[in-house]
Amino acid sequence: MKIKKYSKTGEDKGQIDLSTDVFGVKPNVPLLTQYIYIYRTNQRQGTSKTKTKSEVSGGGKKPWQQKGTGRARQGSTRNPQWRHGGIAHGPIPKDWGLSFPKKMRVLAIKSALSLKVSKESIKALETVDIKRPSTSEMFNLLRKISAHGKVLFVQGQNNLVLRKSLSNLKNVRCSLVHNLNAYDILRANSIVLTEDSVKYLEEKYANK
Repeated sequence: MKIKKYSKTGEDKGQIDLSTDVFGVKPNVPLLTQYIYIYRTNQRQGTSKTKTKSEVSGGGKKPWQQKGTGRARQGSTRNPQWRHGGIAHGPIPKDWGLSFPKKMRVLAIKSALSLKVSKESIKALETVDIKRPSTSEMFNLLRKISAHGKVLFVQGQNNLVLRKSLSNLKNVRCSLVHNLNAYDILRANSIVLTEDSVKYLEEKYANK
């Protein structure tokens, strides 16, 4: 299993060998479908909230006597049918989180990586070491290595200069390798892995 390797200036450096146990497994499409559903569901915050009649201000006094007025009986001016009243059956904070077993998460990442390798969407890059932020430099680098569309740039170590250089590029997302997930991999059209991030993935997910 091989993918193209480039220098930090975009020059072709041949190919790099990949572990077939991580980048060459048979993609489990039903598992990836389940992973995407659970991942997107877990993004829901569940913080929507409305006040009931016991939580809104006012309404402590009965607006009129129970009988003899000809009007419908009312116990509070903060009942739902009143203006400024509480909301009946409104949303309350809720945890939408769904669990996903660790072994299934690992298989989902390996399936996503293998799927992208089969489509020749992953490129390896020498570790980038730039002294100051330069958006144009990173733009030219991505153009030289033909990283188009939604680009996921995965680095092994948190290089703030590199992250700043990529932050102003449209449709480019920079991620640390230990934060990598199958959803980000699948939604990217091109994935750029630094050599140290490739090594990290092979050491972490091989034989698992």
